[in-house]
Amino acid sequence: MQLRAEQLQAHLSKGCRPLYTLHGDDPLLMQEAADSIRATARAHGCAERDVFTVSGAHFDWSAVLGAAQSMSLFAESKMVEIRIPSGKPGASGSEALQRYCESLPEGVVTLVTLPRLDNAQLKSAWFAALDAHGAQIRIDPVDRASLPAWIAQRLARQDQRVREGEEGQQTLAFFADRVEGNLLAAHQEIQKMGLLYPSGELSLEQVQSAVMNVARYDARQWCEAVWAGKVERASRMLRGLQAEGESAVALHWQLADDLRALRRVRMALDHGKPMPLALSEARIWGPRQRSLERAVQLMSERQLRKLVSAASVCDGIVKGLRRPDWPTDPFEALHRLMLGVMHLTLASGKTRSPRGATLALRA
Repeated sequence: MQLRAEQLQAHLSKGCRPLYTLHGDDPLLMQEAADSIRATARAHGCAERDVFTVSGAHFDWSAVLGAAQSMSLFAESKMVEIRIPSGKPGASGSEALQRYCESLPEGVVTLVTLPRLDNAQLKSAWFAALDAHGAQIRIDPVDRASLPAWIAQRLARQDQRVREGEEGQQTLAFFADRVEGNLLAAHQEIQKMGLLYPSGELSLEQVQSAVMNVARYDARQWCEAVWAGKVERASRMLRGLQAEGESAVALHWQLADDLRALRRVRMALDHGKPMPLALSEARIWGPRQRSLERAVQLMSERQLRKLVSAASVCDGIVKGLRRPDWPTDPFEALHRLMLGVMHLTLASGKTRSPRGATLALRA
């Protein structure tokens, strides 16, 4: 049984199932979902809790199986937590989890927590057993587009809100820019607003003076902003990644990999292949597919060839080489390459291109 994260509270209000599986990689949302399940289990009489953390291939699964069958003299129900930080229980663990699911003990609520799982793990026999015998909830991160609404919802829980209209939207956008990619810190900043200001309406000035810049980005998010043509956002993210100590080599690899993949897709399309097949052959899937599918329709193979050539020049710079007509600083070179990409996507989309963006095409 699969539940969406937003359905969990309504589900728990009707009772507690014997088995829950949580999988995701956001610490705050995972913790809140697990806490809700624990609280419901306690309300249904689970006075004891056994916690097992699966570490390494030599973990003793017999202890888990034994704990589920044994009950103390002072409790009629108990909770068993199985934490698998790696997401890989191993061969013995796979067999043990399937056995466990097939004979779920009465009076025991089991919670299995896992990180974000890939397709192979989601199709494994042990995960299929967990899904078939209980409720599984995938905890997805809150993306940038959904973050303002998430912040507004959290503020409402403490009886606070932003002003109506454009100022309120600007306030939420500013808040989101400061906490993007770091929900745990975002939660703390929202709680801080409750301590600093009374219930009611919050102004933009209050939020600007109180909310710290705790945003955290990764290379994939930066590339998504580049392909979406969000110049200001992508530039801000690049500066943030540099300040966090992110490797220029890693950032360049991600953007260059996208460019090479896009060129393969463009060539396949020019030879008559349908878009889904071209994307699949270039190994472009998931969220990456959504951002690159639009971009490839705006560029020709010749333009992409020039950008791949520019990426080759930038590759040398981030690894210590110099090019007379390029910046010597790796992040400045990345910024120039980024603007070159945006020049083509924005120009094709009939939006004003960023200043100086054509320089990268002269590699």
